[in-house]
Amino acid sequence: MTGQAIGEVLAFGVGVALSPLAVVAIVIMLVSPGRARSAWIFGGAWPLSLGLACGLVVLLADGADAGANGGTATWVSIVKIVLGVLLVVFGVRRWRGREREDTPGWMRQLDGITSMRAAGLAVLFTVIKPKNLLLTIGAGVAVAQTGAGPAGQVLAVVVFALLGSAGLLAPLAIHVLMPTRGQKLLVELRDWMVRENATVIAVLSLVIAAKLLGDALISLTG
Repeated sequence: MTGQAIGEVLAFGVGVALSPLAVVAIVIMLVSPGRARSAWIFGGAWPLSLGLACGLVVLLADGADAGANGGTATWVSIVKIVLGVLLVVFGVRRWRGREREDTPGWMRQLDGITSMRAAGLAVLFTVIKPKNLLLTIGAGVAVAQTGAGPAGQVLAVVVFALLGSAGLLAPLAIHVLMPTRGQKLLVELRDWMVRENATVIAVLSLVIAAKLLGDALISLTG
């Protein structure tokens, strides 16, 4: 059961990890004079908020018998279908609007962000951004449906939170391992992420949506 629970969250974790604007935010903090501390706090608050949000979903889904009678409850499949459809709509909208996206106003303020605001921004990114919110809900429901015990569920949530934070590790590692030459790489990474933000999110949303819809159909017809 534990292995199954961990396996269920892998795709969702990768989907959250590839959050271009979060990577852009942490890069801007790293290249801004005196804001490295804010970047590290942002990077620490991200997995914490992801884990808490996913854990809450697991508790709620458990209470509603997501894995009743050793199988998947019908409502779980319905939730997956709803999440899948929402991700398709979100992905299509992002794809269609990719050419007219402007630089968000909050991004222009990151070079002076405080540590507390950086932590708050990480929380907002993980629980307010539509893609991340839908993926977190999907991961929590998927863990609950496996019927894994408390220890297995906790381990799966931890794996999801850590995997979902992997995208932030690259700029932090570059900052530590290449303190001088890394600045240029970070700027190039920031520019690429800003340019390809909509495309990355659209493709990810559609891929994860396909997984959710496929799982739901298998459960309902199996």
